[in-house]
Amino acid sequence: MKKIFAIVAGEPNSINSEIIAKSIRKLKIKNLIIIGNYLLIKKQLKKIRLKIKLNKIDKIEEFILDNNISVLDVPVKFKNCFNLNKNETTSYVLKSLNLAHSLSSQKKIIGFINTSIDKKIFNQKFLGVTEFLAKKNNIKDKFAMMIYNKNFSVVPITTHLEIKNLTNKINKRLIIQKILTINNFFINFLNKKPKIVILGLNPHNSENRLNSVENKIIKPAVKKLNKDKINITGPYPADTLFSNRKKFKYDVVVGMYHDQVLAPFKTIFGYDALNITLGLKYLRLSPDHGTAKDLVGLNIANPESLINAIRFIKKTKNV
Repeated sequence: MKKIFAIVAGEPNSINSEIIAKSIRKLKIKNLIIIGNYLLIKKQLKKIRLKIKLNKIDKIEEFILDNNISVLDVPVKFKNCFNLNKNETTSYVLKSLNLAHSLSSQKKIIGFINTSIDKKIFNQKFLGVTEFLAKKNNIKDKFAMMIYNKNFSVVPITTHLEIKNLTNKINKRLIIQKILTINNFFINFLNKKPKIVILGLNPHNSENRLNSVENKIIKPAVKKLNKDKINITGPYPADTLFSNRKKFKYDVVVGMYHDQVLAPFKTIFGYDALNITLGLKYLRLSPDHGTAKDLVGLNIANPESLINAIRFIKKTKNV
């Protein structure tokens, strides 16, 4: 039997059920389960007049490979299927994520795609799903958030961190650990050694000042990684690298902070991207867009990012 992967239904007050249904209809996939509330998803799809064959299961062992998509049921109370209250939403999403993590850790599924959530559910304990899962996997700095496109990907050394706190966080050890995590992911899941380029922190790499972050931290990290046979060059100034991709021909651009790499990346690719957590023992990715609450119930949401996520998880080496 084919290996199973999961789609976590995520935030209920969203377009998630819609894009899940549209993706399943387009790709005609069978070796997946949806982790969410069966009745909630059914009612949401009925309201927007989308039909797919669903089958409720209460444990993963009940999964059958047939024409129905199994929904591993997660309990939740609701009256309006697109307007759950905050407490019910928080409990439902966290139960779903915890179940996906547990099944993946036990190797009962190969991994999961989580559809969009509202980060408020973490109540400021975690910056996002990446940090939440890193904690669940007990990997303090041995993880990374990669935004993937088939042309190239980007990884920030720090994720959702305020600019004022950057210099206290960035250090040689952290950079080395993040780069090793990226390299291992490409080898283990994509069967290739990536070409990595790294950016400096400051404009024009601080004009090569001796006491700069570039000279004291980034360059020594790159030198150590090169000794370990990692294909990485830099640091390069952030204002010119993205316009010279033909010259560098990189697989991954590593930046020091979120917007340094995400802003140019999204300018180039828009939402044709996937968010992948690196360093876990299983695959975890998500479409790179939000809950789109302004589109709820209209049946006009674009499922392409989720479709790309499913295609990615199906083509990886260990699937």
